[in-house]
Amino acid sequence: MASTAPAKTTAASRKSLNPLDLFDVRSELTEEECLVQDTVARFVDEKVLPGIRDAFEKHYFSRDLIPQVAELGLLGSSIDGYDCAGLNSICYGLICQELERGDSGLRSFVSVQSSLVMYPIHAYGSEEQKQRWLPAMARGEAIGCFGLTEPQGGSDPGNMKTHAKKDGSDWVINGSKMWITNGNLAHAAVVWANTDEGVRGFIVETDTPGFKAQEIENKFSLRASVTSALFFDNVRVPKENVLPGVVGLKGPLSCLTQARYGITWGVIGAAQACLSEVLNYTQDRILFGKPLSHNQAMQQRLADMARRITTAQLLSLQLGRLKDRGELSPTQVSVAKWNNCRAALDIARDARDILGGSGISAEYVPIRHMLNLESVITYEGTETVHQLVVGKELTGVNAF
Repeated sequence: MASTAPAKTTAASRKSLNPLDLFDVRSELTEEECLVQDTVARFVDEKVLPGIRDAFEKHYFSRDLIPQVAELGLLGSSIDGYDCAGLNSICYGLICQELERGDSGLRSFVSVQSSLVMYPIHAYGSEEQKQRWLPAMARGEAIGCFGLTEPQGGSDPGNMKTHAKKDGSDWVINGSKMWITNGNLAHAAVVWANTDEGVRGFIVETDTPGFKAQEIENKFSLRASVTSALFFDNVRVPKENVLPGVVGLKGPLSCLTQARYGITWGVIGAAQACLSEVLNYTQDRILFGKPLSHNQAMQQRLADMARRITTAQLLSLQLGRLKDRGELSPTQVSVAKWNNCRAALDIARDARDILGGSGISAEYVPIRHMLNLESVITYEGTETVHQLVVGKELTGVNAF
């Protein structure tokens, strides 16, 4: 009689796990999703990583990447029609993950163009606005920025001082915006301003008299990205440039939900880059007669990084499936943005420490990712803001 006992698992027969994907999230992806990830990963390896250190050190955004990103269909990738790729939310997330594995600055460029500029035009714009801007933005011929944050506002968009008043059939905008990604690259700014009707969205063409973008210098974070202050001095906007489909803070906040979703994926890429670096380093570094990776304390630290990355991957995967089913709640996005950004920043900091003196050198990626993630954990809602969003969901009490 044949034995019914289970076969003994041997080291040789057991499938080895991917240290950057312990729960094999890759196996849950469709063929199209895998293709998108592989394509963007190859682009990052071949076109982004070779030059990103120089861009970060010298504080510039590599504009030559824009047509290449556009050619891959990464701008407005979740939009159907208008020369956009029409990909699902998981594909968009994987795009963000691979781009941020290269650098948060490049992912921020794509996030702003896709989620904060093209999304509101598609969701709330007129058909004329969509036809004019979306195809050009998908091709990278027109660049956009998103004007919501103000110097005194920060996490309180209801404290907005920028205002727009009707003058005949036009609107006249006065005010300023701060910490605006792509500001000095942009051909158009989606600007949110207070009006007598409530908060409205305006497509402000950046060659309009009275508009000024001033690049913010001396940053120690997101150095391979353009960050600007925007100023509006009696900027006259025709009524055709008002987004007709939304009034109130629902408009800009819905855009932030889209961008925050992408961020939950993006920071995973930064964390994976840091773990990959220290895995190689600890295997090659010999201390006290043995590789650093043979040390128990070191293995515990590496294991903790992998645990945090795994948790982040599973959160974002489920978030994407919910989003594609139309069941996504902003609170769920807050949970993932809070968890994943904190995990990625902690991983980058610990990876920097593991590298010892080498950790402060730009020859290794953790210090660059660590500095970038100090911004990523702050923008699109600080950690405290997302904690309070979840707290309100749990208690029903607004503690802001």
